[in-house]
Amino acid sequence: MAALGCHSFRRGKSVMWKNKKFEISEPVLGYLLVTPALLCIILINIYPVFETFRLSLFHMRLQLIGLTKFVGLQNYTILFSDGRFWAATLNTFYFTVISVALELVVGMTMALLMNKRFRATGLIRAAVLVPWAIPTIVSALMWKFIYNDQFGVLNDILMKLGLIESYRSWLGTPASAMGAAIFADVWKTSPFMALILLAGLQTIPEELYEAARVDGAGSVRQFFSITLPLLKPTILVALIFRTLDAFRVFDLIFVLTGGGPGNSTETLSIYAYKTLFRNLDFGLGSAISVVIFIFVFILAMLYIRMMDKNTILR
Repeated sequence: MAALGCHSFRRGKSVMWKNKKFEISEPVLGYLLVTPALLCIILINIYPVFETFRLSLFHMRLQLIGLTKFVGLQNYTILFSDGRFWAATLNTFYFTVISVALELVVGMTMALLMNKRFRATGLIRAAVLVPWAIPTIVSALMWKFIYNDQFGVLNDILMKLGLIESYRSWLGTPASAMGAAIFADVWKTSPFMALILLAGLQTIPEELYEAARVDGAGSVRQFFSITLPLLKPTILVALIFRTLDAFRVFDLIFVLTGGGPGNSTETLSIYAYKTLFRNLDFGLGSAISVVIFIFVFILAMLYIRMMDKNTILR
């Protein structure tokens, strides 16, 4: 600091930065240094949230130029009395719960296998991450071709195995469309879950397993008595990321089914998109976006409380 013509000295518990023209305390200096980052957060994250909430209080349709009317909570009243909204909410929770649960099981299995020491470990780990590295739009288009009812690979394989008698439209029927979307999502994001869990597994001391083997504990007992309890914080972190991401799913569903057939795979994000950009109803669409934000916020708070409780118990 001497080269800059400044020096610091302590006055009680505070630190002062002083040059010929001014002096500034350390707390004030800290606030000044983080101000640019705070401004970016406000402009990129906080402002859009408040602006979306403001728009949700207005009746605003671009088909009717110049018609913008303050209606208060009327958009939310319309929304909560709309059966399509509740169907989209149910689809969103169903997709989130099933896909995240399957990803946890598949990711845990992959992590346990990758945690073993064998030849070409690095190559196997890199290969496992390939689905996660593929952009979601690309993987969705790939699965759309796989599920195709005329020339899809899935139908061809199942026909040769004798599991089906004729080609099926996996994305064209409500009974199978959501399952097909969930399977594509599990294939895409299980490696991400596995990577996080693998990092947690590698922090568990090997001595604990050696002591358990000496006491006669088998692999199953070691998993439930050592691995799973010590892996709980890592599991919660992985669940936070995947649950919030799955709840806001848009691109995968949009490419595969567009919310169809018959809105059977329409999630809240798809419903908000259609309301905003197809119907051009910015008031109601903003209300849907606010509801999505509230759901995501509640889920995040629940996970954070679970993490805090787990930390206290430990």
